[in-house]
Amino acid sequence: MTDLPASLQLDLLGEVAVLRLSRAAKRNALDDATVLGLEAFFAAPPAGVRAVVLDADGAHFSAGLDLSELTERDAFEGLEHSRMWHRCFERIERGRVPVVAVLRGAVVGGGLELACATHVRVAEPSAFYALPEGQRGLFVGGGASVRVPRLIGVHRMTDMMLTGRVLDAVEGQAVGLSQYLVGEGEGLDRALALAKTIATMSPVTTFAVLQALPRIAESDPAQGYLMESLMAAVASSSTEAKTRMQAFLDGRAPKVDRP
Repeated sequence: MTDLPASLQLDLLGEVAVLRLSRAAKRNALDDATVLGLEAFFAAPPAGVRAVVLDADGAHFSAGLDLSELTERDAFEGLEHSRMWHRCFERIERGRVPVVAVLRGAVVGGGLELACATHVRVAEPSAFYALPEGQRGLFVGGGASVRVPRLIGVHRMTDMMLTGRVLDAVEGQAVGLSQYLVGEGEGLDRALALAKTIATMSPVTTFAVLQALPRIAESDPAQGYLMESLMAAVASSSTEAKTRMQAFLDGRAPKVDRP
């Protein structure tokens, strides 16, 4: 298993791993060691892990880039630093395992960029979202200009960047920054429950959802439909799919019902 920096703590709960940002004194601000540690972990998750919960110590998910690490960089060095964040967060978004994030307190700047690279986001009422880079004379560099508009639209991100608008947990849920909004202190339990459900998925279906679905959504319709057909054929031909379908036909699997 990959060695992790002190800023990341890991708990293994069977097929679910809980990876925790552990810089509470700095509101879990992201330094390079933490970002690179995330990349290393998601490049080679522990054997047997089929879902990950991304949590954080303390009252905040992440207040973004650790500003104490800001150094004088020339333009090319700045470009390379941004591309490093892109590469690391791509490991999460397009990695091997689904990731459920627990959001509370500050989900700001680079913290929002990290959250948006996860697949399912559970927010507590204390969560708030902001992109303060615009107010500081900067521009986002960790993938926000691609991922955030896909979730909330260019017009909403434009507002956040130009005016410094902060969205609270209810507003964030309404625009799509989280999929679940739970009570205070309930985020981790809900995330674990979701991760345990996700871990029961067929590996072929999980692969299709993580790898094929985003690419289908980004493609033109003709290519998307073909990719969908190919992936559907692969998934339905697997032994596990046939076993699960037979269980459903035999009445041994639960039917979909109202929540």
